[in-house]
Amino acid sequence: MGVFIILFTYIHFDYYYLNFILILSLLIFILGSTLSEIIMLYRFKQPIVAKRLTGEKLSNGDFNDITIQITNKYPFSVLIRLIDEAPIQFQLRKLSYSILMNPGETKNITYTLRPTRRGEYMFGNINVFAKTIMPLVQRKIIIPAETTLPVYPSFIQMRKYEIMAISNRLTMIGVKKMRRIGHNLEFDQIREYVIGDDYRTVNWKATARRSKLMANQYMDERAQPVYCMIDMGRVMKMPFNELTLLDYSINASLVISNVALIKHDKAGIITFSHKTDSFLQAERKASQMQKIMELLYRQKTGFLETSYELLFSTVIRRINQRSLLLLFTNFETVASMHRQLPYLRQLAKRHLLVVIFFRNTELVSFIQKPATHTEQVYLKTIAEKFDFEKRLIVKELEKHGIASILTAPENLTVNTLNKYLELKARGLI
Repeated sequence: MGVFIILFTYIHFDYYYLNFILILSLLIFILGSTLSEIIMLYRFKQPIVAKRLTGEKLSNGDFNDITIQITNKYPFSVLIRLIDEAPIQFQLRKLSYSILMNPGETKNITYTLRPTRRGEYMFGNINVFAKTIMPLVQRKIIIPAETTLPVYPSFIQMRKYEIMAISNRLTMIGVKKMRRIGHNLEFDQIREYVIGDDYRTVNWKATARRSKLMANQYMDERAQPVYCMIDMGRVMKMPFNELTLLDYSINASLVISNVALIKHDKAGIITFSHKTDSFLQAERKASQMQKIMELLYRQKTGFLETSYELLFSTVIRRINQRSLLLLFTNFETVASMHRQLPYLRQLAKRHLLVVIFFRNTELVSFIQKPATHTEQVYLKTIAEKFDFEKRLIVKELEKHGIASILTAPENLTVNTLNKYLELKARGLI
């Protein structure tokens, strides 16, 4: 019996001894591996190089590409987790990307940001967390990359329309092809008549001299002033798809001004609220678009009532030549329009005025939904009344000979551009 007890005690002791040896060996292995990883990860001063690639400015209301270029200078493969500190306006707390990088490899990580407010946006540092294939240790590397980028009116949209206008492909983005009515007064040259020319352009005196049919060639009348007048009052503070009506108007004004310059007209800007905020004389200089861009970048809505009387006096005092006035504003009721109608009529007598205001697309969507109970019937009736008042404003303005555009915010640029080209085709400017 004593022999069995001794044998059992020996085996029991040997079992715990073996466990102890195994655990100790495992602990030594883990400590050794951890130490070796620490040495591997921390013995290089700048093992990861990264930089943020952006333009000089961001485009408001558009998706802007932000690229992080990262290079692994470790002589071995590493797992990288990259966190970019985006501007606080976006509230992106999980802007994280994980990638496996081989020795000496360079990769680009691209994401998009859509700013919805003009102003300055500050980017922070680039944070990189590096670890080996056996992830016992992780090294944090902070790469200084603080920079501030301004968010300008939508120059991406402006460039898109510019390319289409230069190549005469505006119809591809919703702009209608306008048939020219009559002739402009600006004569270009006399050339030989070809089949398809309007017979009314035949120059009979030149035909007699040359003994063959000659025709007058006309070109679009050039150097006509086009002013975008933007209401900066509280009515333009209303948001749609995260952009205010003011920002939609500013983006559209930038496009229209650029297209007007391409069409050889002059472009100018007026912003107004309870006072005249800014006035840029319509010109066709090479620097005009940059002036317009800088002026529109600085604009902000106020919360006071707009003074159309002051707008009228500013236009009468500072614009001498008959011009196309594109007025970006918003009327919610016929009564609010009637308060400003005397000034609009006076402007329309001296210039070609187009009043541009907005349709509430959320109301339209609500109206189209079927009513399921009495309260919704009541609310739909009120919504239909407001939508009807918008259409009634158009009729009231037409009654007084004032052109108007009632548009959804997202269609503002296309509809305004269509109206400008229509008026130009009709020879009204």
